[in-house]
Amino acid sequence: MKGKVLLLLAAVGGLGCGGALAQTDRIDAGAQKVGARVIEWRRDFHQHPELSNRETRTAGIVAEHLRALGMEVRTGVAHTGVVGVLKGGKPGPVVALRADMDALPVTEEADVPFRSTAKGQYNGQEVGVMHACGHDAHIAILMGVAQVLADMRAELPGSVKFIFQPAEEGPPAGEKGGAPYMIEQGALEDPRPDAIFGLHVIAGIPAGVLTYRAGPLMASADWVTIRVHGRQTHGAWPWRGIDPVVTASQIVLGLQNIVSRQIDVSKEPAVVTIATINGGARKNIIPDDVEMSGTIRSFDEDMRADIHARIRHVAENIAQANQASAEVDIEKAVPVTTNDEALTERMLPTLRRVAGDNLKTQPRVMVAEDFSYFQQQVPGMFFFLGITPPDQDMAQAAPNHSPHFFVDESALIQGVRALSALAVDFLAGNR
Repeated sequence: MKGKVLLLLAAVGGLGCGGALAQTDRIDAGAQKVGARVIEWRRDFHQHPELSNRETRTAGIVAEHLRALGMEVRTGVAHTGVVGVLKGGKPGPVVALRADMDALPVTEEADVPFRSTAKGQYNGQEVGVMHACGHDAHIAILMGVAQVLADMRAELPGSVKFIFQPAEEGPPAGEKGGAPYMIEQGALEDPRPDAIFGLHVIAGIPAGVLTYRAGPLMASADWVTIRVHGRQTHGAWPWRGIDPVVTASQIVLGLQNIVSRQIDVSKEPAVVTIATINGGARKNIIPDDVEMSGTIRSFDEDMRADIHARIRHVAENIAQANQASAEVDIEKAVPVTTNDEALTERMLPTLRRVAGDNLKTQPRVMVAEDFSYFQQQVPGMFFFLGITPPDQDMAQAAPNHSPHFFVDESALIQGVRALSALAVDFLAGNR
């Protein structure tokens, strides 16, 4: 039996401490070697951000880099996505690594020398464009990982698929995009990965700290639009019409009771937020219509469906009580980001080796990520990388999506180390 075990260990590339340490040293050396380029790439992408489904320049740089490393590269996936395959020197499984590429319609106010001054069109309006969520860091990190693993190609038992995804923040109105469109266009095929890993930089966590959670990590996200129809009248004669403004106000308040009074939040947290309300054109005219919109967040599919039904019930019945009417439109946007528990447990030794005391558990968060679509297809694990300077008050750090969002670039090498180690260890049997 002992002999068979030794043969098995040798077959997967040597699972002993010496082999693991040797590979760790190779990864660390490779990450240090490419570190300066990762920062250069990140600054370039930051200075030249592109909105969802418009990441043409970004995709071109990524594709050129992957081709220079000798990979098979496919471009134009889901509009601007790039997929590269690195074939190892030995047969084995396939692991996928994913980075998102799109920026946000945000005008940057951070004081950095590579500050974005880019403009773009969003919903028919000219807007500032900024990598306010850190996707520039994700692209640069994964390009660095590609360099590190390409240098280790001969020792890799299997293949690594690099997925550079557009439109994680959501495609423009009327367009397809993001992870579901990449899947539809075959990003997970030929070859199909056995697992997929991804990370997200996050403010409010010290630079270089990795955080993880098995099971549900990030909430589902749904969009809700409610149109309230009344009857227009003079503001001085409200009784001659039906006031959709007052009705909409009552609906907003009624919706807050769903989470605070109707849903058992001791089981799972949930959020119902109305973020916009628009109606009317003049201060002495009660309008015909008011439209409001918002988001729904949850971690359980049954609760998600229940909340949707309650929103419709509240809006329609409050409107009816005011002799108005309400149309409720709910769009399911993103499923729950759920880390495969077995995969997470299997890869924890890798994260511990990379981060040491800088590995922390992560509570569930209400933001959403369309990495969840990949996790519905293959076992997946998603984790966070802190990017706030350690000497800063974490509670005061400008959050992701803020015009003041700031990345401590010292954390980028940690991202390269983590994704490289996860890929190598998964391929080699998690040594």
